Amino acid sequence: MTTRVALVTGAAQGIGEAICLRLADEGIDIALLDIPSKQEQLATVADQIAAKGRKTIILPVDVTSEQEVKTSIAKTVEALGSLDIMVANAGIMGPISPMLEVSIEDFRRVQAVNVEGVFFCYKYAAQQMNQQGRGGRIIGAASVAAKRGAPRFTPYTASKFAVRGLTQVAAQEFAPHNITVNAYAPGMVMTSMSALPEDEKLGGHGQGIKKLLGLPADMVLGKPSEVAELVAFLIKPEAQYITGQSVSIDGGMNFD
Repeated sequence: MTTRVALVTGAAQGIGEAICLRLADEGIDIALLDIPSKQEQLATVADQIAAKGRKTIILPVDVTSEQEVKTSIAKTVEALGSLDIMVANAGIMGPISPMLEVSIEDFRRVQAVNVEGVFFCYKYAAQQMNQQGRGGRIIGAASVAAKRGAPRFTPYTASKFAVRGLTQVAAQEFAPHNITVNAYAPGMVMTSMSALPEDEKLGGHGQGIKKLLGLPADMVLGKPSEVAELVAFLIKPEAQYITGQSVSIDGGMNFD
């Protein structure tokens, strides 16, 4: 059986890193993509994947560049032989402030990473998978904010609703090519994105955002490894009948 190959964006840390390590445990070779300033972190992840016996390459790429995303897929195929799984994980939070105070520059910056970056990944991954002719799995990063708008998170909420819509459209259009398209929609996960400067005085990691959203202080945060486990299931043969979904993994913050 031919070894499957995944490309994971935002692979240097947090959920992206956890996904890479979990997919390596599934016997998958992995292209690690993140912004150029994170090459040292990418190298650390690459070493961990190599220790698991899997092949990997590092792609210092900004997902807001259409050409760079397109080229990164070509490099993945050249180095590792194919592209069978795309995980469009890269994303940013953006400013946390009332909508009336959000600048258009900040709004567009979040959309460029969280929406355009996902669009480029979906589009060019599907093109490559179509050429290979054996289907594939495409997975994006949605959020609890893709299902219920979060006050003070205007750019982020808008971007994640967009990912949910892109996922539904892509799932329908790519289905004839045996490509499933899904997204994971985490709640608060223990990563740098859920940390705020005031956390320490409020009682620990995540407390600042919990306070902003009116959430219980004792609400448990998710782990990156738990999101990675969901991704590991979505790429299995047993998940063939799941497509177009933004799967909640949020401790019950939302009910579909």
